[in-house]
Amino acid sequence: MTAMSNPTNADSPRCIELKIDSYAENLAPTRRAVEAFALGCGFDETSQGEIGLCANEALANVLRHAYGGATGRPIAIRLEKMPDGIRIAIRDWGNRLNPMTLAPRDQDPLRPGGIGLICLRELMDEIAFHPQTDGMILTMIRRKQASRRRGRRNRDCG
Repeated sequence: MTAMSNPTNADSPRCIELKIDSYAENLAPTRRAVEAFALGCGFDETSQGEIGLCANEALANVLRHAYGGATGRPIAIRLEKMPDGIRIAIRDWGNRLNPMTLAPRDQDPLRPGGIGLICLRELMDEIAFHPQTDGMILTMIRRKQASRRRGRRNRDCG
């Protein structure tokens, strides 16, 4: 994983860009980097874990769906500190499929998968998929103040 930052001061960068390849073993260190950045944005421990979970789920979806399990493909992650929260943008060069246009699938506890988008919808304040000519950008925003997600948490999301 390579990281580039644009710090506003030495202790708290305003923006970090991570570049990883599509290997499952990159998910955990990337999640930890996202959680550490969320700490620097002023989120509490519970919120840091939720933000990290959403980043992890989104990246797992890139590996599984956008890249169809292909390894060694590029993924760019941009973390931005906002005055009231955090913005995460995940860029892939995959199949351009927008999951928001697909019908939700029935939940089957015996069939893996299907929880990632639920977690994103429940734990982030905004999610948007932006198709590119050669892939997709997912943008997620989480604010520090109470919002629509508080009190409606899906138990499957942690």
